[in-house]
Formats: sequence, structure tokens, C-alpha cells
Amino acid sequence: MPLSRRDALCRIGNGFGMAAFAGMIAESLAKAGVAAGDDGTFETRKLDYQPKARRVIFLYMNGGLSQVDSFDPKPALEKYHGKPLPGGSIATERKTGALMMSPFKFKKYGQCGMDVSELFPHVGEVADDICWIRSVYTDIPNHEPAMLMMNTGFSQTGRPSLGSWLTYGLGTENQNLPGYVVLCPDVPTTVGPPLWNNAFLPAIHQGTYISDKVVERQTEALIDKKFDPKKLISYIYNDKFSLNEQRRELDLLEKLDRMRMQRESIKDQQLDATIKAMETAFRMQTEAPEVFDIRKESDATLKLYGPGSTARGCLIAVRLAARGVRMVQVYYAKGDPWDAHTDIEAHRKNAKDSDQPFAAVIKDLKSRGLLKDTLVVCGSEFGRTPVVEIGSGGGGVQNGRDHNPFGFTMWLAGGGVKGGTIYGATDEFGFKAVEKPVHVHDLHATILYLLGIDHTKLTYRYSGRDFRLTDVSGNVIRDIIA
Repeated sequence: MPLSRRDALCRIGNGFGMAAFAGMIAESLAKAGVAAGDDGTFETRKLDYQPKARRVIFLYMNGGLSQVDSFDPKPALEKYHGKPLPGGSIATERKTGALMMSPFKFKKYGQCGMDVSELFPHVGEVADDICWIRSVYTDIPNHEPAMLMMNTGFSQTGRPSLGSWLTYGLGTENQNLPGYVVLCPDVPTTVGPPLWNNAFLPAIHQGTYISDKVVERQTEALIDKKFDPKKLISYIYNDKFSLNEQRRELDLLEKLDRMRMQRESIKDQQLDATIKAMETAFRMQTEAPEVFDIRKESDATLKLYGPGSTARGCLIAVRLAARGVRMVQVYYAKGDPWDAHTDIEAHRKNAKDSDQPFAAVIKDLKSRGLLKDTLVVCGSEFGRTPVVEIGSGGGGVQNGRDHNPFGFTMWLAGGGVKGGTIYGATDEFGFKAVEKPVHVHDLHATILYLLGIDHTKLTYRYSGRDFRLTDVSGNVIRDIIA
């Protein structure tokens, strides 16, 4: 019986010919807008809409930024400072007291006249590039479920993250880098990996967490010429085997896996995930060192971002986005650093670390010609109360604010949104969204829309039902789309 060309390539040279052929085909099809399916076959990824964005950078202030101290000033708080909230005490996570005015002064920025507090003067400078959504709300006032909701669209673990859904729906534009990268000096909050988990989606869509903790102690780390990008991603290097030897090993593993699947008519998800992770690590050895080497940037660019881990993460995020990574998340730090229960003045340090690099992301993307098709999202899992928290940290009245899931601010820039737009509003005290409320599902639906995806059609069948990022809810916020 004559052999087909495909069979011949599979048999000649232990199948290495087929592996090389598949690699060339994959590269060619990727350039043509075609991507590999979950089973190794090729399929065209059809978008539901004309995309306005191609990638996402999510700047995450884990812990809960106070909206009334940053982007949603309330004169009523000054007028009624120290007085009870009309209507009685509010039911939040901890005991609260009287209304508390913001200790931070606000100033109008841009032609849009956006009010921004003294915490974020650099972000204020790019106010006309930003769409400010002042009416976001979520379901649960605790960090873990709220962070899961913001990252996965569900308040319990076990659902795929936003980045995983994006790579599942769109693939990646660079086969030598992960499609979804998470940056933080250490694992953020007690939730950790479920925030960037692929859950039941194919393993290739798992987010890749990269810690820059190894260089955290360096002084002015962004401009330290001793900075070694290999320390950030040391786990992808193999000192024992050359690239050619590693390639042969991976090809053999894949061949054995396929032989087993053919023999037993099963697909081992665990083994498949391991091989795909090794494949990504293998390819990263050639490109990752360069993309993480921020020493290659000009002094002007390094100065634009400033020092610190948040600045470093933001710059790396832009460099990754420029090389086709579909989504990058930058967390501020481990734990819940924006969680100002005892003293809202703690926001000063957090904002000082974040303000300049957040603005730099917009300025840098614009200078590289990437802002128009890169969607920048910035925010927290919830906001904070306009009333003072009582008894936190050992008793007595403090100067902090409790968690507030009922109304807070997030902002978007680039990627097809209307810059200089102020959308929605909270009540006169900044407690609850009352005008054009935006649920997290609505935000996710809008992000998917901007990338050309109908959120109701991006589904994955698992355990007898079709799952999606927005569950059974979500409406696109069309008023903010350019």
C-alpha cells in the first residue's frame, strides 16, 4: 500500500521531518490568520466583529483603590464630614461610622475636565486618552471572591481567567512567547494562580506567572546595568542540554504521547499540558531574554517609567504587547496592598509607585504606535466606603475605609474606547452606582467586543453545559466605544 506524504514524513527520521514540516506550516498559517486547534489541526479563527484592539494590558491595584480619594470626588463628603450617612449605617464587611472627607485635593485635567486627585497627577496628564467608568459594581465585598469575579467572571475558583478566554478565542501572535503573562514581585493575595488559571480550557491557555522578586532589592532597578533578565525566567533554561538536544527530546516525547493516544484512544490532558509547557519554555529561550531585557530601552524611556517593581512590570508589559502577547497583567504587589482599612493615607505610597508608570504605559504605547490597538484596563476588585471604618486593627476610630463593592471607578484607554469620556456616576457620597451602572460582566463583555468577540458566542462545553466568561449576563457598554 503506497504511503502518503504525511505518513512518509511521520516515519522518516523518527518523525522529525513531520515535526519540522508542522512547524513551518504553523508559522505560515499564523501569518495568514489561521491558528492550530486544540487537537493539532488547523482552523480559521473567525471574529464576530471588526476588532478595534488586538491585545490587552491590565494594570491591577489589588486590595481596593478608594474611588472617592482618586477619580470620583464628592463635595458632599466635605459638607457632611463627621456626620452620619443619611438613611442610617450601611452594611459593609466591617463596622463603619460617620462620613469622611478625602484628605487629598482634586484638580481638573484635560479638555474633558476630569477630576483627578493629587495621588495621580501623571495619570491626570493623559486624561483625554482615558475613558473613566465611575459606576462599576461587583457582587461580594471580600477580596478573594471579588478578585475572582474581576479576573474570571465568577466568584468561586474553577473558571478560566479573562486572559485564558482571550487566548482561547484569539490565539497568540508570537509562538515564541506565552499568549498570557502575569507580572508581580510575588504571588498576589491568597488567591494566587486561580486568578490566571485556564481551568477547563486546554492547558496551553494557562497564564504564565513571572516574578521579578529576584531583582527587587536592586537600587533604581530599571536602570541598573547589572540587571539580568535570565533571573526573571530562570526556569526556562537548561544548562545540561543544547537547544538541538532539547528539540530532539521534546519531539520524542510528543511522538510517544501520540503513540499512546492512538493505542489507547485517550488524550492525557496532564501529559499534553506538560509537553506544551515544555514547548513554550523551549521557544522562549530564543526570544524571552531579549524581551525582558529592559536595558535595551533608551534612557528617556526608562526615565518615563521611573524606578520600582510596578514601573518595571509596566515597561515589560508594553514590550511583551509589542511582540504579540495577547494579554499582560501587572499586579502591584503581593497581598492586598491597596487595602486601606486603618489609614487612607497609605494610598500615598501605593499611588506614588503606580501613577508615573501607569501614565507611561499610555504615553509609551502611543509613541510606539500601539495605543490604537492595545486596550489598557486599570482598576481594583472593588472600591472603598465614603464612611470611616471603626475599630479596625485593635479598636478606636481610624482614618481608613472599608470595602465597597457597590460603586467604584475603573478606567480604560486605547483599543477603540473614547478617550476623555466620563461614564456613569455614583450617588452624592460616592457609595453606590446610580447612573449607568456597570457590572463586571458588562466590563468583560465590552473587552471581548473590542477584540472582535461576541461574549455570548465565546463558549466552551464542559461537564454538560456551555460556559462563557460572562456566565449568563453581560452587556457591551456601547457608549464608550469610539
